Amino acid sequence: MTGDKKPPFRADHVGSLLRPRDLLRARDERMTGSLPASELRAIEDKAIRDAVKLQEDIGLQGVTDGEFRRGSWHMDFLYQVGGVTKTQDNLKVQFRNEEGVIEFTPAALRVSGRLKLETCIFGDDFQFLKSVASATPKLTIPSPSMMHYRGGRAAIDASVYPDIEQFWADLAQVYADEVAALGKLGCSYLQLDDTSLAYLNDPAQRQHIAELGGNGEQQHLTYIRLINTALAARPPGMTVCTHMCRGNFRSSWVASGGYDHVAEALFGQLAVDGFFLEYDDARSGGFEPLRFVPKGKMVVLGLVTTKKGALEKKDDLKRRIDAAAKYVPLEQICLSPQCGFSSTVDGNALTLDEQIAKLRLVVDTARDVWG
Repeated sequence: MTGDKKPPFRADHVGSLLRPRDLLRARDERMTGSLPASELRAIEDKAIRDAVKLQEDIGLQGVTDGEFRRGSWHMDFLYQVGGVTKTQDNLKVQFRNEEGVIEFTPAALRVSGRLKLETCIFGDDFQFLKSVASATPKLTIPSPSMMHYRGGRAAIDASVYPDIEQFWADLAQVYADEVAALGKLGCSYLQLDDTSLAYLNDPAQRQHIAELGGNGEQQHLTYIRLINTALAARPPGMTVCTHMCRGNFRSSWVASGGYDHVAEALFGQLAVDGFFLEYDDARSGGFEPLRFVPKGKMVVLGLVTTKKGALEKKDDLKRRIDAAAKYVPLEQICLSPQCGFSSTVDGNALTLDEQIAKLRLVVDTARDVWG
């Protein structure tokens, strides 16, 4: 049954893990040119082997490479799509936490040519993960909507794509080709990470989309159609989930708001097998939108925060699972942390031991609830 033998699993996690110190040091040395690429790769290989063993020892049935070869959860992927140019648009993103605001100017992209998949992105990384894992290897990649969300129409060269519909068609084809290539490598568990579908619940983000020339009220419907087209020919036996996040950078966030704005279309129409949902604090709203989840789809409740080290109480998690089960049956529910521990190389403000304790808590709680 899904949630036990097949992903998503009763106890699962989003993907990224805190980078070990020696890996961070090696990355810095590679940036300055004092460490050859082959040596960095060997250090990454060892760190990933250790991370996989750690996940398996904790009792997780799905394991990732911690995204240890990436600087960022999404840009390392998007820059490898043919037709994409790396840019710096100086658009500041404001991440918030209890102490205040962190301003971050991430690197951006421009679509300067026709989009195409030139090689299976992260294919080598997935093959290595698969070779060292006994549990099910999960690959995380950014959702296709991330190619569009930040820059909107202005980041797409109008001479290349005078008709935006051709852009959507080419982008969907890139992802369809990537999914097919990953299927050939034996990938049976794929996760599409998507901030846009969570951000759009925030009225301020919908206003931002309108200012970029889009339709903030309807944007999620465009993205749902895009993802469905990309997944239409996915290999049989491949489980695809999406993870929705309101921002995760150095323990800070961007957007707030429950899932109400997107819920009916998202849960009813998006052709994925499961939804990893942030539910670690009041910013995520209540469980009422889960009433739209149809039979056969899994909901992975992100009740354990990755933004701070303090450990949640098992009884509190069980109470919240019970509360969610009023809107979606318990057999359709799984448990995970609310996001990755290190969406960028910087990592969140908690220790490796605190990260391990949270993953153990997820596994122990799931065993108590589902056996």
